[in-house]
Amino acid sequence: MKVGTDGVLLGSWTPVSNNPYSVLDIGAGTGLIALMLAQRSHAEQIDALEIDDNAFEQCVENFENSPWNDRLFCFHASLDDFMDDLEDEEYDLIVSNPPFYSEDYKTENEPRDLARFQDALPFEDLTEAASVLLSETGIFSVIIPFKEEAKFIALAKDCNLFPFKITRVKGSPASEIKRSLLAFSFAQKETIETDELIIETARHQYTEDYVALTKDFYLKM
Repeated sequence: MKVGTDGVLLGSWTPVSNNPYSVLDIGAGTGLIALMLAQRSHAEQIDALEIDDNAFEQCVENFENSPWNDRLFCFHASLDDFMDDLEDEEYDLIVSNPPFYSEDYKTENEPRDLARFQDALPFEDLTEAASVLLSETGIFSVIIPFKEEAKFIALAKDCNLFPFKITRVKGSPASEIKRSLLAFSFAQKETIETDELIIETARHQYTEDYVALTKDFYLKM
């Protein structure tokens, strides 16, 4: 399974300023974001949640083969089942690169549909779960389509989660904003730290900002 830019962005951008002890990656896929956060933080407990069979097996293999395998664990369950089985568990950092293709059509590839379509993990379920599982000073971080930003912020507000950092991502200087990186907490800030990130100036010609953000995770950058 290939590494996607969205995952690299979220894993490298997510704030770890609260020095999290415990981390949860909801919809972990191959475990990329959890692995990046293991590299970036001193978190002792990094849990991942993945429902797809193949992705779960890949995630477990990647965790076991990493230098941080004693800190990483992947659960094979849906978010609902995971929530039902938990007893007063809290996380200092929750991250998610959620499925967000909400168009009506489906492909013939069921695992891909599960991974890519919003009905596999509705934003409402994600924000509600984050509000329940997040510690009092915790951070909840996501990457979503820019067109969904206002809706997601409104859903989070309903769960008493408020954005404190927003980065809007463009593929190139001339392209439209495609993604929003959002970080939430229970504290409502008067000013939200907001900026823009451009990935490339030309094909494979990465901007200084993108290189500075992600260089620790690429072999050649």
